[in-house]
Amino acid sequence: MAMTPSAQIHTGSCHCGAIRIEVTGPIEGVELCNCSICARTGYLHWYVAPERFRLLTSPDAIATYMFGTRVAKHHFCRTCGISPFRRARSNPEDVDVNVRCLDGVDLDALPVKRFDGRHWETAMERRGD
Repeated sequence: MAMTPSAQIHTGSCHCGAIRIEVTGPIEGVELCNCSICARTGYLHWYVAPERFRLLTSPDAIATYMFGTRVAKHHFCRTCGISPFRRARSNPEDVDVNVRCLDGVDLDALPVKRFDGRHWETAMERRGD
């Protein structure tokens, strides 16, 4: 991927560092979801195009959990259980980066939109508005 000198590069990882990631671009469009899995894991979503995402470590450290429609791919570390990225049901073509796993990000400075994942179908209809 070709990057301009001014391109923002964010790195991050799971807790133990077995999964390390790199994402290019400004952090924007961050969402907090209240669905059953996001509420339990504290996931803070940032959807990026696949060409802006790079896995820096071996995929062997990753386990994947799927449930319900099995569209979402919940990737997590086999060692520490933390999920630095996934493929979300709402945006399966993008990589869903967990902003909480990025290094040096001031979470309090980010505008965060709420997504009502408990009522997923209705929330997706409203998202298009």
